[in-house]
Amino acid sequence: MPKKAQHNLLEEGLGRGLVWRAREGHPGASDRIEPSGWPVLDECTGGGWPKGALSELLSRRHLGLSLLLPLLARLSRETRWLGWVAPPHLPFAPGLAQAGVALEQLVLVREVDTQERLWAAEQLLKSGRCSAVLLWPQALQDVQIRRLQLAAEQGDCMGVLFRPLRAAPQASPAALRLRLLPSPLGLDVEVLKRRNGWGGRHCTVRAPLIQ
Repeated sequence: MPKKAQHNLLEEGLGRGLVWRAREGHPGASDRIEPSGWPVLDECTGGGWPKGALSELLSRRHLGLSLLLPLLARLSRETRWLGWVAPPHLPFAPGLAQAGVALEQLVLVREVDTQERLWAAEQLLKSGRCSAVLLWPQALQDVQIRRLQLAAEQGDCMGVLFRPLRAAPQASPAALRLRLLPSPLGLDVEVLKRRNGWGGRHCTVRAPLIQ
């Protein structure tokens, strides 16, 4: 492609908001973020959890639920539901209540196989009735992640995938990807990918290790 045509294409993309320039803010980006409730995590991720999009928490032992508790407590005071699909353990109701999560806002889907859990998560994400959907999937293919991402956009819902650490090298359309490791102080967080910014940032969040 001639350089002039490349320049015109780039300028057109910039004018239509289709091209993002590194280290520049995106119009309205701050409106599409939910603060995590952990200031150090917000600084590391560029503001918190992305709305209407997927976030991935990658660890060896389904870590990361504690990072979500302030968000879940805040969202549970709204009218929409909080979906939990195929968690490895039955949620500990007293602990959630102590963290401020309104238990009556939880919708729990259990005892389902791989295809059923993906179907349930997709339906909850795109329903418009949930503010967040947490999913503990088994192996995921790229096309399945994309379906979940589109469902999150359609329902303006936050989707959170708890995935094994071995999935970290896999390409993903998720807006936020965090690698989590236990530390003496709580959780070490590495940002693999974030919306409108660079990955590679690290922080330690003084959160309990809840699985």
